[in-house]
Amino acid sequence: MTVQLFTPPGLATGTPYHHVAVATGTRHVHVAGQVGGHLDGTPLAPDLAGQVVQALHNTAVALRGAGATLSDVVRLTLYVTRWTEDQMPELLDGLDRAAGELGLTLPLPPASLIGVDALYAPDVLVEIEATAITD
Repeated sequence: MTVQLFTPPGLATGTPYHHVAVATGTRHVHVAGQVGGHLDGTPLAPDLAGQVVQALHNTAVALRGAGATLSDVVRLTLYVTRWTEDQMPELLDGLDRAAGELGLTLPLPPASLIGVDALYAPDVLVEIEATAITD
C-alpha cells in the first residue's frame, strides 16, 4: 500500500496538513472516538495540547490493532470543544509533540478541524477520527 500526500498548486500552503491524499490498497481501516484518556485511568490532561498528544497515541494503538500505522492514514478529523482561533498554537503544539513521540509526519494527511459545543464528557477537549488504507 502506498499513500501519496501533497498540496497541488493553487491551494493554500503553510497549513499543518496536506490537502490531498492518494492511496492504493484494498483494506479500509476506520478509527473513531479517540480522546485523551489513558487506559490506566490517569486523568485527562487539563490542556488541549496534552489531550491531542494522548488522543493521537490512542489513535496509533487503534491503528496497530487493525494492522495499520499512522503512515497509512489518508484522513483525520479533529473535533475540538468550544473552538476559537486563539487555540491554534496549543493545538499545533500537541501535534508537534505527538509527531516527535510517534513519528507522525507533518504536515498531516488531509485533515478537518471541527469546533463543537461539547463532546461526551465536560473534560474531554478533543476527539479524533482517522481513516487508513492498507493492502
